[in-house]
Parts: sequence; C-alpha cells; structure tokens
Amino acid sequence: MRPFQTAPLQLKFAADQAVGSFTGYASTFGGDPDAHGDVIAPGAFAESLSKHAAAGTRPALLWQHDQTNPVGVWESFTEDDQGLLSAGRLTLDVPQAKAAHALAKDGALALSIGYTIPPGGAVLVSGARLLKQIDLVEVSLVAVAANPNARIVSVKSAFDPTNPNPRDFERAARDVLGLSAREAKRLMAGGWNGLVRDEQPDNSTELAQIAAKLQNITATLQGL
Repeated sequence: MRPFQTAPLQLKFAADQAVGSFTGYASTFGGDPDAHGDVIAPGAFAESLSKHAAAGTRPALLWQHDQTNPVGVWESFTEDDQGLLSAGRLTLDVPQAKAAHALAKDGALALSIGYTIPPGGAVLVSGARLLKQIDLVEVSLVAVAANPNARIVSVKSAFDPTNPNPRDFERAARDVLGLSAREAKRLMAGGWNGLVRDEQPDNSTELAQIAAKLQNITATLQGL
C-alpha cells in the first residue's frame, strides 16, 4: 500500500452535526504534483468507492497512517470538481481522537490518504505520475502535509466546563441548547430567571415556548 498522499486541504467541522463530526478534502484533483510527484485525475476514486459501497465497507479513519490506531469513522465520500470531499466523525471516547480534536481546532492537522494502485491505474505525464484509478484503503489525520496551505476552517466542539470562557459558553448555549443569541446573553447575565425575566405573564404562547425550550435544555444537560 502506498504509505500516504497529501493534498491541499480544507477541513470543516460542521456546526449542524454532532461534536467531532467534520468534512474536508482528503485529496484534490489536478494542479501541481505533490511531494511524491503524483497528480490525481478527476474520477480516480469512483470505482473504489463503488466497491466499498457494494461490499458494505469503508476506508479506515486512522491517526498518522497507523492501522492499529483508528480514531473514528468516515461517514461519506463524494468526488466533486475540487477533489475527494470526505465527511467523518471522531470517536471522542478514544483518547487519541480527543487529542486529535483539540489539535484540529488549533489548525495543527491535515488529511492524508493511504491507497493502492491497480494495474494500469497510473501513467507518466510530463515527468509526473498521473493517478487515474486509486483503491482507497484509509484516510488519516496527520501532522505534516505535503502542501503548506492545508488548513482547518472551523471546528464543531462542545463547551468545556473545566476551562470556562464566556464567549464559548454563549456559543454553546446557542448551538447545543438551541437558544437565540438574545436568550443566550440573558442566560449568561441572570441564569434561569434572566432567561425568562422579559416575558410578560399574559403572553401564554411565548411562555409555552420558553417552557418547552427549558425542558429541552434540561434533557440536553442530563445527556451530557
């Protein structure tokens, strides 16, 4: 198996998914050769992805190409005009995955693919190897990418009560508890009483909405 191939990465942790979920380009098409002198052609992953789908398998999500160190699961792969768009989820109960999540938030990680090339899957073009077909085995989180432009756009994370920060709490109140920006600020300023203090007692619809929201918040907190 080819040990790795890295490419310009845009890694985005989706705000509307579970903590630890992320999307990013595991590989990109065309452009300059990578550090190994390879260029990947559009559609290079299509057959491999079809085989995985038919077999009910998926490439592994590894830490630094270590097959003994999985850190989560890949949930989907899509080839678009730019490259291989990948959506994964870190298993945060695994210590290495939790560490990877923290590193990703700081922009310290990139993506890298591990693969094999079937017969006839590569040709030489202008001194570079053009990969027309790739059997994708795994996609890893790595510290060193072949392209220095690899970057993380945003990270989906939960509020950390051991390291409180007002801005983080306000964001968590909006994202995790489902509050509006106004409600989150009121909760920060005055707790539960602050959250409901501006509501008129004769506004039964508004009060019912607040009551339902408080029930959802309580259920969310019990599940944390």
